[in-house]
Amino acid sequence: MENRAITPSLSQDQTQAPSDEMQEALRIWGGRPLSGNVRISGAKNSALALMAGALLCPEPCRLRNVPSLVDINRMGQVLQSLGVKLQQQEDALDIDASTLTTSKAPYELVSQLRASFFVIGSLVARLGSARVPLPGGCAIGARPVDLHVRGLQALGAEVRIEHGIVYADVKGRGGKLKGAKIYLDYPSVGATETLMMAATLAEGETIIENAAQEPEVEDLANFCRAMGAKIRGAGTNTVIIVGVPRLHTTDYSIIPDRIETGTFLVAGAITRSEISLSPVIPEHLTPAIAKLREMGCQVIFEAPNRLRIVPGELRATDIETLPYPGFPTDMQAQFMALLSVSTGNSVVTETVFENRMGHVPELVRMGADIRIKGENAIIRGVPLLSGAPVSGTDLRASAALVVAGLAADGETLMKGLRHLDRGYDNFESKLRKLGAKLERVTL
Repeated sequence: MENRAITPSLSQDQTQAPSDEMQEALRIWGGRPLSGNVRISGAKNSALALMAGALLCPEPCRLRNVPSLVDINRMGQVLQSLGVKLQQQEDALDIDASTLTTSKAPYELVSQLRASFFVIGSLVARLGSARVPLPGGCAIGARPVDLHVRGLQALGAEVRIEHGIVYADVKGRGGKLKGAKIYLDYPSVGATETLMMAATLAEGETIIENAAQEPEVEDLANFCRAMGAKIRGAGTNTVIIVGVPRLHTTDYSIIPDRIETGTFLVAGAITRSEISLSPVIPEHLTPAIAKLREMGCQVIFEAPNRLRIVPGELRATDIETLPYPGFPTDMQAQFMALLSVSTGNSVVTETVFENRMGHVPELVRMGADIRIKGENAIIRGVPLLSGAPVSGTDLRASAALVVAGLAADGETLMKGLRHLDRGYDNFESKLRKLGAKLERVTL
């Protein structure tokens, strides 16, 4: 595998929030129809997990279809801090973990990106030791690591948390974890991925019950299998891993991002525009497509990996977020924007994260009629939203406000772009190619 010249790194403005004097915002002029095709990037949540999974392999690996995102750069910095060599060209990322030199991840990086905590499984499996700070990320609710900790303990690691750092060590057996039967109290994606990675190099068989079934979990399993791991059942609620002594190099392409796809489907629906999207994996979008059809839109399969949305008169519907294959919490905010301009009354129930309604006051500023009662948002559809100054409180809330601004009357000024840049690859450019009028400005 040849080395290439571009090393992922972050400029200062990407590693911290902009100052008040230099805050960026997105100015959106609403009411313009969209048309054309959107090219969907690789899945953010897959890419982050696969980058952590590459630590398991003592040979160079290549990931393709890697999205260009702040979060990807941050994970790259975490890997580099562990001694890993990275080379990137366009959407291909070469990861050489043969040079893995330390099991200690730095707080200043892990605290900015929750997914970086998942390196703990690979580090313990490969080195028999890990020192990983408790994670950070969007403030959308409690996402404890107790499931990760209990699972690693079941695999034979001694785990303790001191001063905000998780210490995990394997004593004896040459630093090798030992297969075990693990039941997850909740089908956590992060815990499933962490424990699946840890079990790939463990001695014997590991069974993870009540495992997360998200497509990103299956993608990680497929990547590990491509490196020689023995995993079956990924994508179901029971994953079985038989440990192997060593993994080998691979060249692997990441699945398309189902949340980016869903966001653009909503953008088409809310602007009453017909657009197509590719590449996509339609079965990953089943709940979102079902709700769009309930609301009066047509979603047409133009080819095995291509969708077209044909908008209709929008009708109210009810949504409850659930672990996959239920309706994804990462699409809740975008659909709430769409429901706010649909005829009738809707209820959105958020069961996954307790603080994921930060977009509601901002949508109300744009003229939406939404009331929150506990974990429910009661939405009474209005004919039209109005442009207003708003702030994105997390990644998906920011996306929801952008799509709301595309359909609103007048101009919307959205702050909080540091959230948006974490999860959408060239979002503004893709929207402009569809005919949207928006620009990034410095305030």
